[in-house]
Amino acid sequence: MKDQELVDRLCAFNILSDIPRQQIEWIVERGKLTAFKAGDQIFKRGDSVDRLFIMVDGAVSLKMAVNGQYREMARISTGEISGALPYSRVQSATGNAFALVDSKVFYLSKTFFKDLICECHELTELLVHLMTDRVRDFSRFQHQSEKLMALGKLSAGLAHELNNPAAAIVRSAESLQKHLGTVPDKLKRVISMEVTNRQIDFVNELVFGKLARGIDKAEPMLSRAKREDDLTDWLEANGYGDCYMLAETLADYGFLDQDLDRVKEEIGEKEFPSVLVWIDNVLTTEKMVGEIKDASNRISTLVNSVKNYSHMDRSSDFEPTDVHEGLRVTLTILNHKIKKNRVEVIEHWAEELPKLAASPGELNQVWTNVIDNALDAMEENGGTLRLSTEVVGEFIVVKISDTGKGIPKEIQDRIFEPFFTTKDVGKGTGLGLETVQQIMDKHNGRIKLESKPGLTTFEFCIPIHHQ
Repeated sequence: MKDQELVDRLCAFNILSDIPRQQIEWIVERGKLTAFKAGDQIFKRGDSVDRLFIMVDGAVSLKMAVNGQYREMARISTGEISGALPYSRVQSATGNAFALVDSKVFYLSKTFFKDLICECHELTELLVHLMTDRVRDFSRFQHQSEKLMALGKLSAGLAHELNNPAAAIVRSAESLQKHLGTVPDKLKRVISMEVTNRQIDFVNELVFGKLARGIDKAEPMLSRAKREDDLTDWLEANGYGDCYMLAETLADYGFLDQDLDRVKEEIGEKEFPSVLVWIDNVLTTEKMVGEIKDASNRISTLVNSVKNYSHMDRSSDFEPTDVHEGLRVTLTILNHKIKKNRVEVIEHWAEELPKLAASPGELNQVWTNVIDNALDAMEENGGTLRLSTEVVGEFIVVKISDTGKGIPKEIQDRIFEPFFTTKDVGKGTGLGLETVQQIMDKHNGRIKLESKPGLTTFEFCIPIHHQ
């Protein structure tokens, strides 16, 4: 294509239609037209961005690696301008570009930009506006990507957390259904018993007293195992060796072998087997119902945590905010990742912490970004996550510490910069801590960072009364 044909072609594009022809001729004289075949790589990630380019014909796809997969982030078509622009600080390409069809690209080296600014005012103004639009669009895209990435992490964790209690409900319901199927036979044995009201009262008082106390989930495992062994030995010694599951159920509710001696002595040898069947039926039913109740409560807690975390039923205005509630629901939301990364959580909460004037949903974003980063830092070797709160004068101070690999001293001043990230491609966009800084600025708060290998602490100082 001859120079004048190329000038005519460029002048015909809508984006350049108002640019004086002599300015188009100026760049054509100094630029170069390059042809690409469909599938050719135009540039790769990390290449220096040192040229302005205009798509004369064809189309180019810009792809980036996100979570291990290449996704199309943009498409540059005929008549569009990309690459280096005047005053842009972009140094290297963030993705890979491929020609979708046979294409022609006009290049102008950035070494001509200084002269371009002096001699082509209208074209320079257009390119600066394009740069501003590009920065705004890219920032919007990155913020959206950050939100989607965070949502994906939270959704995966919640799905895992909800799956466990849901599976427990199904399992317990099936077991309960099977267990209740044996009730008619057990009922015959109970009805045929010859016992007095005093004997019935004795058994009821014992059994329902145990039920009222419930299962001691904090009991040491060794203590419970010894009691179960004693009950198993008693059942075998008294001819009930086939009731191995009964010993486990009795042990759960705190029965001792002496309790069985008392029941047998009170009821008598003849009716004791039927009473033992009734006790087993009552305890097993109660245990299964309790498991269903606990699992249902777990699901309810998770649902309420999500609601409190997002504050979906509230506005983003400042309101009295419970910092402890926000930290706790954030830990609940991230519980799956805490367990996956083998992290121990230690909490030191201030007593009677006052509520502060804040946007609770935004503060939860702060806790999530910082805690999520802390968990990432302990992904390989596990560790300890410490959270503490205290009141210092008119401020609430929140400290979040982890025993991860730390943040190198030479980059600590940059971690709050937009798009700066130390994570692998696709794992972070560099906007999490920038968002944290913006939210803290909005709340007139301050952030202090101390980090070395094995201990990183973020300290947040937030005024109780917002002004």
